[in-house]
This record gives sequence, structure tokens and C-alpha cells, in this order.
Amino acid sequence: MRPDFFVKTIGLLASGAVACSSSHAVALPSLAIDANEVSVSGLSSGGFMAVQMHVAYSGTFRRGAGIVAGGPYFCAEGSIVNATGRCMTHLNPIPVAGLVSTTRQWAANGDIDPVSHLSNSKVYLYSGTQDNTVKPAVMNDLRTYYQSFVPAENVRYSNAVASGHAMITDNFGGACGTTATPFINDCDVDLAGDMLKHLHGALNPRNDGTLSGSFIEFDQTEFVSGHGMAATGWAYVPQSCASGARCKLHVVFHGCKQNTATIGQQYVRNTGYNRWADSNQMVVLYPQTSVQAVNSCWDWWGYDSPNYARKSGPQTRAVAAMVARLSGGAVVTPPPPPAALPAPAGVGTSGATSSSMVVAWAGVSGAAGYNVYRNDAKRNGPPLTGTAFTDTGLNPATTYRWSVTALDASGAESARSAPATGTTTAATGGGTATCTRASNHAHVNAGRARLSWGMALANGSNQNMGFWNIYTTTTLK
Repeated sequence: MRPDFFVKTIGLLASGAVACSSSHAVALPSLAIDANEVSVSGLSSGGFMAVQMHVAYSGTFRRGAGIVAGGPYFCAEGSIVNATGRCMTHLNPIPVAGLVSTTRQWAANGDIDPVSHLSNSKVYLYSGTQDNTVKPAVMNDLRTYYQSFVPAENVRYSNAVASGHAMITDNFGGACGTTATPFINDCDVDLAGDMLKHLHGALNPRNDGTLSGSFIEFDQTEFVSGHGMAATGWAYVPQSCASGARCKLHVVFHGCKQNTATIGQQYVRNTGYNRWADSNQMVVLYPQTSVQAVNSCWDWWGYDSPNYARKSGPQTRAVAAMVARLSGGAVVTPPPPPAALPAPAGVGTSGATSSSMVVAWAGVSGAAGYNVYRNDAKRNGPPLTGTAFTDTGLNPATTYRWSVTALDASGAESARSAPATGTTTAATGGGTATCTRASNHAHVNAGRARLSWGMALANGSNQNMGFWNIYTTTTLK
């Protein structure tokens, strides 16, 4: 995949903004937050992140979630191909039933909160009819996903406004139908207000005058260091909340290329949340990614950690800790980083064909998984648990270079191994390949694939085809 294609599809491009200084960052305060009045929302990568937080920490975000141009929980299943494909373009179907099953299994395992919490929360969904970045069909699947957990009367879906890929307002931003920086569009619709009123019930009229409270730039490194998150985040605290009133809390996730380092404070100050918060005793938390994150996106496909969608994911855990601090909870001190794993040794190649190569290596003590890189591009989806990998899609009679990294239990990656090279064989003539398109369930039953831990793996290449069920359709050669 070309880097420029990736930026256009997964990133929200922005330019011309000045990065914010962290010289005035303070500690995030501890306030009197009502635990029954906590909600979350987000746009694009922030929409996917809001779903992750809502589902993984449903006991915390009891009021629910507002999603603008996002998709079902764990939609990408750890794959950038899925993220930029079915989860955005919807050219391939999203296995909603399988994602619901994964959600229930993870809840049963304790990886996320019990799904029973979701039955009492509310969900607000928004999709613009001119959004060609995250297609409305993806949001339709998100509604279907939530129907497995949230009563229908608690879900509101707004999908009739001709807006582009953006957070929309009634008085700030670009033309409604555009998709352009800063990805805030004036559509004469108060989306933030509609969302907050659905999630929290009847609210006082918004404050369209001078706000009473303060914008706080706080130190995020108390909660996480690295992992694609900035050194500082932002919060809006009404005067009443700063003075000890019992207040609500709403967490807002920006989209890709919308952090303060990229577009300044436009998302923090101009998306419409603060004027409702000011007159309704509501704190608004704006966590921030860093420019080191892929396109400044939130991790919703596994670029930072294989646990990105679970409670143990570095970003989800950090934001939950921020909520705990604001709510008067104990300060969450991140555990010291584990000793770095050594790079795998003994990397070698074998079994060359005209289009594939087997890469193998010696196991690393304490490793929870491995990643394989070909010419510096990662080749596997989810981390590998074995010590061999068949790389496919190669050109005949071509020399390639592979290296391997080890991952610890938190997803931290070792340095890359010494590279190993291998040359594919020349192309040969022969019979005509037969392609079969069927469900993964049918492929396994017919012997074209095998079952491994609930996933279908193609015979020969050993490629992960996705969940073993009748809903996931693939073509095998």
C-alpha cells in the first residue's frame, strides 16, 4: 500500500496549524464527577476509539457514546487492510455477528467490562450523506452491532444531513458538504448539543456568551508515556465544577490529523461541546494523540498494541485513568516498562517458490508474539505466536530482505533482528489455478483451509482469512 494512499484513506489531512506548547501543563484535577453521568464521543478514528472505550469500559461510560463516522467494535480485527477496506469503504462486508461474538467472549474472559452495562446506556450515531471517507454503510453496521447490546429505544441515528467527513456545527467551520481541514463543517446543525441531550437527558440552554470556566492543558505523561499519545491533553472545566459542584463528564476524541499539534485548539474550542457543558455542570475532556501516532490517529487497528481494543490497551487504559482522576479516583501510576526483549536470532529463509518464502527464527524467552517485516514493511496482521511465517505475494526471481521483532505482553516491540535475504524461484508454466469463492466455514469443510483458534487459515500459504463462520466470504486459489 502506497504511503500517500494510506494518508488519503485513513488520515484526516490538515495543515497550517501551530503546535501547542506544553510549558503551562498542569496536573489533571480531581473533581466531584457523578459516576452515573459519564459519556464519550468521537469523530472518525476518534469515533472508533469512542466505541472501544464505551464497550471496553462500559461500567465507566454508563451514559453511553456518540459516534460520528465510526464503525463496529474491533472492526479492523488487528488488520490495516480491514481498517482501510471494509471498515471505511465497505467494499467487503463487516462480520458483525463475529464481532458481537468476540465482544461477548472478551467480556466473559474479563478483557472488557460485562456487556450487561451496555443495556442501560444510550447511543447517538451520526453519518453524513456526503461522507466518502467512512461510508454510511459502515455506520449502518455499527447500528446493527449495538442492537445486540443496547435497547432500540436508546439508540438514535441521524443520517439525513448532506455533510462530508467532519464534525458538524451550527456556526463554525467549512462548507457542509466538504471533506477538508480542519474537518469541522458548518451545517446549521448543533450536533454536539443533540448528542449530549440524547446521552444525558434534558439540559439547560447552552451558553452562547462568554464561558465561565477555564481551558486546562494538562500533563498526559502521568497516565501514559509514548504509545502515540501527546505529552499534554486538554479539558474544559466550568466554574461551578472547579468550585466543587457535582458534575457530569464527557470525553471527546478528535479524528486523525485533528490534534492540537496539527490544527491548534480548533477541535477543543469550536466543536460546540463547551457551551453546553458550561451551563450544565459538565466537564469536557479532550485527550490528544501525538504526531508520532500514525497520521495522529487513535489506535483502532493495532498500530501501537495488539490489545488496543481491550481494557489493557495502552491508550484505552490511559484515558480510563484520566477519567478516574477527574472523578476523584486514585492516581493511576503506570507500571515501570518491562525490560526490553532482545531481537530474535537465527532468522533464515527457506522453501522458496515463485511467489512465496518461509521465514523462520529462534524463539525469544518471554515473548508474547512476533512481527515479520519484508523490506521494512510489516507483513503479518495480528502478532504471530509461532516462530515461522510464510510470506506470499512475491515476484518471481526476486531477492527480498526479512527481519523479525519480538513483542512482550504489553505489545512493546523489540529491535529488529539482523536481516535474512532470500530469492524466489523463476516463474514456471503449468496448469491453470482454480479460484473458489465461499464462506470460511465452507472452505474449512472442503479442506481448502484449516481451523485455528476460531480463525480460518488458508492451506499452503497459511494466511489468516478471518473468522471461521458463514458470514465471512473469501476467495482461495
